Amino acid sequence: MRKWECTVCGYIHEGNEPPDECPVCSADKSLFVEITTDANTVEQTSKAVFQPDKKPSLPAFIYARASELIVKHHLHPIAVHAPNGIVPMATVFLVIAMLLHLPLFATAALYSLAFVLIAMPVVLFTGYSVWQKRYQGTLTTIFKIKISASVVIVLILPILIIWPTVQPEIVVTPSTGRWIFMGLSFVLLAAVGLAGHMGGKLVFGNRK
Repeated sequence: MRKWECTVCGYIHEGNEPPDECPVCSADKSLFVEITTDANTVEQTSKAVFQPDKKPSLPAFIYARASELIVKHHLHPIAVHAPNGIVPMATVFLVIAMLLHLPLFATAALYSLAFVLIAMPVVLFTGYSVWQKRYQGTLTTIFKIKISASVVIVLILPILIIWPTVQPEIVVTPSTGRWIFMGLSFVLLAAVGLAGHMGGKLVFGNRK
């Protein structure tokens, strides 16, 4: 039985032909390569594809080296664990503050979300580096979803931090604004969950 590997996510398909679409990352059929036991052929193909034609500039070299280290040491999954864990906690704090009229929990949520915002540059940079280095920047459905979720997160986070800073009682005071604020909080939670789910699908989707 012939085997085909997705060059985007590493999914292995067995059959006479590669699938029309990768079931893990939705990469096109053309992005599959047949797995061969000819080590020399693989090595030569790898060199032909990845060796640069000319010496890169210093910034390009530094970025390339940083990307290699990010992928090698799994820095993106490490960095993304903070927002993935803190955002649900902050959402629970906001619900408690709203239902029980406890401003202290709203304050705790505010500081938690501020930490997530501070961590986002590292999360975005490592995520972009992994996307370019490991997945060749392929813009399949799964990456479109992850990028869209990231944009939503980056847009909503500052609002959820600035709003209660200007209006401290927004969560505990009954008003239309409170429901809008809580709605944005749940949208943020959904975006973080969706981005995490897509990342998990990329990592574990090809395992049986």
